[in-house]
Amino acid sequence: MFNKILVAIDGSEMSEKALEAGLHLAKEQRAEVTLVHVERNITIPVGLEGTTVDSIYDSIKKEGEKLLKDGKEKAEAEGIQAKTVYLEGEPSVQIVHLAEKEKYQLIVIGSRGLGNIKEMMLGSVSHKVSQMSHCPVLIVK
Repeated sequence: MFNKILVAIDGSEMSEKALEAGLHLAKEQRAEVTLVHVERNITIPVGLEGTTVDSIYDSIKKEGEKLLKDGKEKAEAEGIQAKTVYLEGEPSVQIVHLAEKEKYQLIVIGSRGLGNIKEMMLGSVSHKVSQMSHCPVLIVK
């Protein structure tokens, strides 16, 4: 039923559950799976010098890449080959855009990520993805 599955991860407990569900489905369906991590664009306070800003960006990117690496290792331990994608920007927009561009048939995402305060004010990423997506979205609790 699903040949291409996109799993969004952010390091939260719910994204761990989404990863487990996505890998289970991929194994069951013999589907191609891609793990995506989207780093929000961060606002740097005025006055920070370039090297400080660069080190902040480098640190954030390394954390995101480590999440993807760990997720890929978990997939491989289950006998699943997984691709990884690191993106920057608004997570819901980037996830939906990638899913449409690469013709994924299912998006798996956790119900709540790491940005709980922002999500309460702006709406959760998972909710936005479910509203904008062209394909089914599995929201894992």
